[in-house]
Amino acid sequence: MHHLSARIFTGLLAAILFALPASAFETRARAAYVVDQTTGTVLLTKNADKPLPPASMSKLMTLFVAFEAIRDGRLSMSEKLPVSKHAMNYGGSTMFLDTTDRVLVEDLIRGIIVLSGNDACAVIAEALSPDGTEAGFARFMTQRAQQIGMTNSTFANSNGWPAAGHRMSMRDLALLANRLITDFPQYYPMFAEKEFKFDGRAPQNTRNRNPLLGLGIGADGLKTGHTSEAGYGIVGSAVQGDRRVIFVISGLDTSSARAREAEAIVNWAFRQFAQKKVIEKGKVLAEADVWMGNASKVGLVANADISALVPAATGGKIKGEIIYDSPVRAPIKEGAPLAELVLKPVGLEEMRVPLVAANAVERGGFLVRMKTVSGILLERLNQGPEGAF
Repeated sequence: MHHLSARIFTGLLAAILFALPASAFETRARAAYVVDQTTGTVLLTKNADKPLPPASMSKLMTLFVAFEAIRDGRLSMSEKLPVSKHAMNYGGSTMFLDTTDRVLVEDLIRGIIVLSGNDACAVIAEALSPDGTEAGFARFMTQRAQQIGMTNSTFANSNGWPAAGHRMSMRDLALLANRLITDFPQYYPMFAEKEFKFDGRAPQNTRNRNPLLGLGIGADGLKTGHTSEAGYGIVGSAVQGDRRVIFVISGLDTSSARAREAEAIVNWAFRQFAQKKVIEKGKVLAEADVWMGNASKVGLVANADISALVPAATGGKIKGEIIYDSPVRAPIKEGAPLAELVLKPVGLEEMRVPLVAANAVERGGFLVRMKTVSGILLERLNQGPEGAF
């Protein structure tokens, strides 16, 4: 492998890249994960891959599966679903459903998002379950979670009711939040609704428990959770300008502590980091050596503008290097992937950007190939007996 160090191309970036070590946020949560969705930059991790009781935050997986079913035509927002005795018997946060009800799917969805209805989750679960039971739906959710990369999530029910083995990691919850936001933009605005008065039957349970909605910090989702085992947690997201941040915290002692911590994390994520355009599409960053081509070098470019997140404080430049196998064998097609640019903002995870050929390089003629081979022979002979054939 041939490495071009940051010193070779740092002049191209010096005017727009600067970074000092990022100040780590000292969270009081037992587990946390914060990611800048716009750039994919992870800002904070704490026990992020540890499977923990997710409480009602796991309702996001029930919603994801329901939205997929609606998208695929297996469920409709306008259809009405029956309420089983099993669903009716759930306690905690509920819509106060009973077995005489047939409830619109749209009302059930809002009941889950805004009211955190345990009974509403069970109704959806039984309707979509492969075997008609909530337990069967939980097994399906576990399989689906694995398929989309949630490797530390296992479900025993549809709503986060305390149960042995019902676990999710903070990173998995953030991944799930990202999928809900990006895959279902038509439904995501429901997560910002502050109130849902279902049928007037539960006046004490009409308000969204998300403490950040309405604070003017761009918060628009997603789900709180609380049990005595899990403590207080939240899967949240907020938008300011062109940036969106997704954050998950769990294990706070009180709802007020959760609210303070969540707001502090949002403010920190937006104030301490800035998004910068670091690479211009098509601009040659370096040249790679070419083997047996009609040109000795080929330019390396990014095929899109690239932005990165950097700490807001000015100071040193982002470190970086270009990595590729040298020399590159001709013929080379324009746009062919040849290299990788590794950007290393101090205090943040590295960012990898593919680089492609700026132009085509045809295979050289006989004289070019002879010159290339002759050059290699001379080089090896000059090395002495050990370098010769």
